[in-house]
Amino acid sequence: MATEAFAMAGNAAAQGQQGGYQGIIMLVAMFAIFYFLLIRPQQKRAKQHKELVGNLKAGDTIVTAGGIHGKISAVEDLTVTIEVATGVKIKMNRSSITEVKQ
Repeated sequence: MATEAFAMAGNAAAQGQQGGYQGIIMLVAMFAIFYFLLIRPQQKRAKQHKELVGNLKAGDTIVTAGGIHGKISAVEDLTVTIEVATGVKIKMNRSSITEVKQ
């Protein structure tokens, strides 16, 4: 009876060690999935938006995050002046521009 208990205990310890490696492998796999499906695409979009905002110039037709369509009449460090109608100008943050239309 005592030998059976020791044999069972040894088998359980071996299974516990294998489970530890499987747990680590699963954590690494989960991190890789999150990186390729969530983190990497978000970084790519942020880089594209930074380039878009950096390349703004007067005369570009743009769309803002609020849905305002207009033409850039002046560009400053942190802001742009947008002409939405003849004689109607709005000053906005550069970061709120989401699209440059051609």
